[in-house]
Amino acid sequence: MRAVPSRAWLKHMKGLVGAPDDEVLRRSLLPRVWGRGVGWAPLLLLVGVILLDFFTSAPYRFISWAVLVPGTAAALCGMWTTATYAVLAMATYLVMDTVSPDRYRAGLPDFILVGLGGVLATLACVVRLRGERRMLRMRDIVETTRRTVLRPMPPVWAGLEHAAVYLAADTDARVGGDFYDIQPGPHGTRVLIGDVQGKGLGAVETAAALLGTFREAGYHEADLATVAQRLEARMVRHRIQNTALGRDDGDRFATAVLIGFPGAGPVNGDGAGEACVEVVNFGHEPPLAVGPYGVRVLPAGDGLPLGLGELADGPPPVRRVPLADEETLLLVTDGVTEARNGPGEFYPLAREVARLIGDDPRRAEPLPLVRLVRDGVLRHCEGRLEDDTTVFALRRAVAEEDGRERLQS
Repeated sequence: MRAVPSRAWLKHMKGLVGAPDDEVLRRSLLPRVWGRGVGWAPLLLLVGVILLDFFTSAPYRFISWAVLVPGTAAALCGMWTTATYAVLAMATYLVMDTVSPDRYRAGLPDFILVGLGGVLATLACVVRLRGERRMLRMRDIVETTRRTVLRPMPPVWAGLEHAAVYLAADTDARVGGDFYDIQPGPHGTRVLIGDVQGKGLGAVETAAALLGTFREAGYHEADLATVAQRLEARMVRHRIQNTALGRDDGDRFATAVLIGFPGAGPVNGDGAGEACVEVVNFGHEPPLAVGPYGVRVLPAGDGLPLGLGELADGPPPVRRVPLADEETLLLVTDGVTEARNGPGEFYPLAREVARLIGDDPRRAEPLPLVRLVRDGVLRHCEGRLEDDTTVFALRRAVAEEDGRERLQS
């Protein structure tokens, strides 16, 4: 049975296809001055041409430059505004060319030039608006895809306070192969972060497949090792399917870190709550535990990436790692640790985080920590990201009473 799109979806897509000019211009990337569009710029150009022609006594008439006015409007304005500027340029030409009988007249050839320029400018504006409508449709589709793969979550979710930033190496795509999620369930809260090998839509598809499996298995399975096995099986199935379809990404794999917070939930300040987390590392960057007393690197994963489990004797082990209530887990993808500066040096994540936390322990909280790492990476590589970059920080949520005590102290 063929799926029938909902009325809301059809209405949404119809609105995108037939988006009016003002909507396209409002959402476009054209330059703005004081938050407003620059549709008045062609009028200033026309006034400048008039003044230049009026105060110039040479035989050459600058009024012919009015042909630039609709051309400029085609790049900055809507279709009807561009057409208005075209008519205005022609009318201005007629007035200025006949206002003084003693001056040299540009005549009919230049008038035809201005008129033809206005027609071509209007047509060019129509082509530009169609392209921008298409771009807006693609942007909305990409945004929907991003929100599906990296679903939005409240700042405190499933007993965890968290913050994240995702920077795609392809700034136009705004989505790539990095993924992360938090899944609450009856067996505690599970966290997953990973990085799919490669780029493009194939990497996005693989990330979506792994996240779908994680959200189901993370909720239903009591044992974190079983969740890890389900992820490995999903990756293998995905690769087999791609190979059967004749795609060239049948050897794709993904590094990942799977973390379990048994019984995660708000804790009070008397030391109650779990003191350990469970970690399964599929060849990913080891997490950092960041707290007011420094930074420590959690044990590195000795497991192979997802999709390569058949090359190992068994799945990666589940390790229990102590994690104090005031410590924040910092998880990153290799876009952070492999960011290079001009001389080719990698970004020293642990050292930089330790230095920044030493200056102000309050920076160990998830949101300030994510911002510091993001800004540090961008400064280090001078904004030239070679790979998708994800920074994800989380810690157990603190009870309201304890939060007020921290603020007062």
